[in-house]
Amino acid sequence: MALTLYKKKRSFKDTPEPTGGKGNKGALRFVVQKHDASRLHYDFRLEMEGVLKSWAVPKGPSLNPVDKRLAMMVEDHPYDYKDFEGIIPEGNYGAGTVIVWDEGTYEPLEPTGDKAKDEKALLKALKSGSLKVNMHGHKLKGEFALVRLKGKEENAWLLIKHRDKYAKETDITKKDKSVVSGKTIAQTEKTSTNVWGSNRAAKTRQAVREDTNRGGKTPVKKKPAPKRLRQKQA
Repeated sequence: MALTLYKKKRSFKDTPEPTGGKGNKGALRFVVQKHDASRLHYDFRLEMEGVLKSWAVPKGPSLNPVDKRLAMMVEDHPYDYKDFEGIIPEGNYGAGTVIVWDEGTYEPLEPTGDKAKDEKALLKALKSGSLKVNMHGHKLKGEFALVRLKGKEENAWLLIKHRDKYAKETDITKKDKSVVSGKTIAQTEKTSTNVWGSNRAAKTRQAVREDTNRGGKTPVKKKPAPKRLRQKQA
């Protein structure tokens, strides 16, 4: 997928989400963002071809090899999205609060030391429907596999932890704070300034709250009486 679909779904005058960005010559990057949209989920993203190949994981990643977590492949996201943490305003695609739940570098299970060659191998594996990677994150470490489900929706995959020294039965999603800001989703929602037109968005949210408190009725502002009439009333 290219960024065409990503951009088609969004109005960048109304959302603080990134529009582009380029990777560097360093290691391949990954990010997992916790996203409190219409339904809470985790966005699992791997850098490839200068963009972030992305999957929505409803239950979040697991360190337990027994767990096979459904991962729905979605449109590619721009490279700079790996740093995005903030609030996507209501009325926009994916509206809700986003935190960087985990981030780091990754590589194929048999890295060559050459980024271009590693990407080529990863893209070939992605196309085949069986992608295996070694992750070096704060929370996610070791080997993971993404396997496309056969006979299901084309974008349906499973995210599975391999049995290695990092495998655990502990629920890693209990570690619910951002690895960037140290904040939870709730704390980010209250304090984030990364909102479309921050002040404007805050005023909009306040107006919505006031409107809700009034039962949804917006008061009609009365126009001032004409000057001549005000003089007679005096």
